[in-house]
Amino acid sequence: MFSVFVPSDSSLKKAVVDDLAAVPEHAVWVDLVNPTAAEDKAVERLLGIAIPTREDMQEIEISSRLYIENGARYMTATLMCHSDTDMPRTTAVTFILGDHRLVTVRYDQPKPFALVEAKLARSCTPAITGEMVLMELLDAVIDRCADILERCGMEIDQVSHDIFEPESERHGHAKQYSQILISIGRKGDLTSKVRESLVSIGRVVTFLSAVVEGVKWSKDMREQLKTMQRDVASLTDHASYLSSKITFVLDAMLGVVNLEQNNIIKLFSVMAVVLMPPTLIASIYGMNFKVMPELEWTHGYPFALVLMVIAAVVPYWIFKWKKWL
Repeated sequence: MFSVFVPSDSSLKKAVVDDLAAVPEHAVWVDLVNPTAAEDKAVERLLGIAIPTREDMQEIEISSRLYIENGARYMTATLMCHSDTDMPRTTAVTFILGDHRLVTVRYDQPKPFALVEAKLARSCTPAITGEMVLMELLDAVIDRCADILERCGMEIDQVSHDIFEPESERHGHAKQYSQILISIGRKGDLTSKVRESLVSIGRVVTFLSAVVEGVKWSKDMREQLKTMQRDVASLTDHASYLSSKITFVLDAMLGVVNLEQNNIIKLFSVMAVVLMPPTLIASIYGMNFKVMPELEWTHGYPFALVLMVIAAVVPYWIFKWKKWL
């Protein structure tokens, strides 16, 4: 399945095409979504450019992702998908720019594509070109990454508050450390995926900046490319900062859990020490020797009970006085 976008008076009209012969000559954007091998070959014959396969798009070498072939510029980037769910993932998207026409090849539904489609459907210049559409897509991708990082940063702050919240705000309920650990893991995974996407987008923008030197692009578009480079660099730094913060929060979380476990072990140790003297007294009077003076004593049983209570209270009082509890 693929869609073509044709400029009209003040917008970009979208049409889902089944018959390749119906593709208008002045279409500026051809969007291939989950294309079959037959569709790839048909588009290649129609537009005169090679369409990379899904396996080609998964290659990680720079030479396989950014190159020029037959006058067309091929750029493959890793974009975020389903970032609002518990299972975010990345997908490879190829941008092919040639003869002022943009061809995109993708096998998922990155949100920036829908946003750009809606924006250009509302308003755009009649003289729009594939280069302009590409700039809109890259700008939307960068904005999307920024939004994800902002949301991730706020959620990490909330997790940090949950870990270090004052005792007065806990209301005596046990904290769900397992849920906090899962949340930290998800934020770390999301941040790493966003950083991966930003690195690939940064390479695409750098590649574009290099190849436009001999192309007649407007001054505004060149300035926009420079702005994108600065934005990508700053967002990459911010993603690295969030990764460091997530590592700190994870270490702090494990430290808090370790402290609480130590407190529990300390409590059991104190209870064992406190109960040891009463146990010793009870053991002594539980021996079956015939000659034990207190066995025939009328007040022997109450005396033993009082002695055991005193033997338990004195160590507890000493622990409290030493502030070991």
